[in-house]
Amino acid sequence: MNGKYIPGRSIAFIVNRPVKREVFAADFRDRVVHHWLINKLNPLFEELFIDDSYACRLGKGTHFGQKRIIQFVQQCSNGYAKNCYILKLDILGFFMHINRSLLLNKLNVFINLKYHDDDKELVLEIAQKIILNSPEKNCIIKGSENDWLGLPPNKSLFHSPQDCGLPIGNLTSQVLANFYLHPLDELLYNRLGFNFYGRYVDDFVVVHDDISQLKSLIKIVNAFLQENLGLKLHPNKIHLQHFSKGVRFLGVIIKPNRTYIAPRTKGNFFDAILKYNVLLKQGPVGNDILTGFLSSMNSYLGILKHTNSYRLRRKMIKQYLDEFWFKFFRLDSSVLKFKRKAQLGIHKIIQDRFFIVL
Repeated sequence: MNGKYIPGRSIAFIVNRPVKREVFAADFRDRVVHHWLINKLNPLFEELFIDDSYACRLGKGTHFGQKRIIQFVQQCSNGYAKNCYILKLDILGFFMHINRSLLLNKLNVFINLKYHDDDKELVLEIAQKIILNSPEKNCIIKGSENDWLGLPPNKSLFHSPQDCGLPIGNLTSQVLANFYLHPLDELLYNRLGFNFYGRYVDDFVVVHDDISQLKSLIKIVNAFLQENLGLKLHPNKIHLQHFSKGVRFLGVIIKPNRTYIAPRTKGNFFDAILKYNVLLKQGPVGNDILTGFLSSMNSYLGILKHTNSYRLRRKMIKQYLDEFWFKFFRLDSSVLKFKRKAQLGIHKIIQDRFFIVL
């Protein structure tokens, strides 16, 4: 309120799942400010955004986006009875190439036009401090600098062009990225009339019955992004094919009348199973490991339940999961959820290999 706030230091680190990515974790104090700002702006953004922008929005998300693409294909193909085609596009190094000055200018115009509360000046001030902050210039590195080896330069703030880049890991980055790309939504949905269009951050899909229009659209979109937002399409992530071939979107492969889990998620589930099997051989299994196992397995099963994956779930658990885990957990008949068995009445039980600490 007194104008003395400045963003603090972030912690920078690398995560490897689901893909290798650089994350900047803001200080708790700053995250409170991020939520304050987004709570002020979100009602206005909701009035602005199209229904088929799915990321970081109440009632939207990945599963909603997947279902919408399925609906688009069904409607465009008249129930899979006629030809239609799917164009899937991605933006090259999206977060790292967001022009902060351009974003701030657009947001200032938007706030001045749409925001009418008494604290408008404070909202403008805080937005400016957050957007123009460069956390990579004053951060704490968690882990080793070698963790960054293999990360493409266009995915790191440390290599972003001058005055560009929003840190992955901040709520403000996610929501303001939606705002930054909203002109693309207006172009495709309102101006060009592509009704079967959906976007999750920088991953977007257009469904149409005329393949020539979709081919022409690639150049139109690329030119629009470069001229208006300083962005460009990823040249290796342009996919255009008949609906019968399917489309990979938001972690699943969508095909007529069925949806499969993408190989990456399947591989991550397998790795999680192996991880907990290895933990069995390393010593006592405490309550923290049991809790972690339950959380991890049910998280993956929760993702898989939205796909046609019964046989996959059953195979993964039956063939690869150590049967020891069933001494503490039971799995429902649909292979959708693990539940913990009732606590045993003793503090420790002795297994053939080691102690289990309850």
